[in-house]
Amino acid sequence: MHSLHDQGSARGLGAAVTVPVLLAAAVGYLLSARRARYRNPAQGWNRGRSASFLGGLALLAVALLPPLAPTAHTDFRGHMAQHLLIGMYAPLALVLSAPVTLVLRALPPAQARWVTAVLHSPPARLLAHPTVALTLSTGTLGLLYFTPLYNTTTAHPATHWLLHAHFLASGCLFAYVIAGPDPAPVRPGVRARLVYLGLAIAAHALIAQAMYGGFFVDIHAPISQVQQGAEIMYYGGDIAELLLAGALVATWRPERRTTAAMLPTGPRLDATAGPH
Repeated sequence: MHSLHDQGSARGLGAAVTVPVLLAAAVGYLLSARRARYRNPAQGWNRGRSASFLGGLALLAVALLPPLAPTAHTDFRGHMAQHLLIGMYAPLALVLSAPVTLVLRALPPAQARWVTAVLHSPPARLLAHPTVALTLSTGTLGLLYFTPLYNTTTAHPATHWLLHAHFLASGCLFAYVIAGPDPAPVRPGVRARLVYLGLAIAAHALIAQAMYGGFFVDIHAPISQVQQGAEIMYYGGDIAELLLAGALVATWRPERRTTAAMLPTGPRLDATAGPH
């Protein structure tokens, strides 16, 4: 009973922290967008990007606050719904808001150059490689569901929050590598990114099918919950990955080197400035 009380207190504390953090993120983004418009009124800032960021925060609120958050600790179906929101849907919305581009436009030139230098540093180049992003976002699912790790996270709320942080960070990284409108230190062509997205789709499908069939899984939950959770992962993951594919097509811009060479000389557009 004491353990249950401690877990309930930890979850209540988590909710009390979540709301201020999400509100602070929303205010910070909107203030940065206002500053970007002030610094360059002609270029401005796309309000659709702001809406996308706020939408991503709203999805995180749904995942991290009642009624879903308490359910996710005791019901595997709730956990899987939470996982999809934190690790796939919210990251796509946040990445499509082009936060890096916004930071570069809102900061003074000297600080913006420092951010650019960090983006092109060797650690950033390694982290932004599609193989690394795929491994962190999808490869760790096997470790979670085919080892005792999932059961450990349900027993310790602090570990569960670390899992949330991993889902969010790795999900944002993968969405950024595949379809991010922000500048990236390394980003392969569209065909290569579609291959990596296809690998992610295949991995999700295999893990969901193994989970549904009870092969190799180590999840302490009723069989019906595990099977329904697997269905949520299978179909919900497919929808999220289709949205990511659509974002890849929407953010893709063809090379214009030949066309640019034929145009009269004029002010050069910065290809890394990102959309507005």
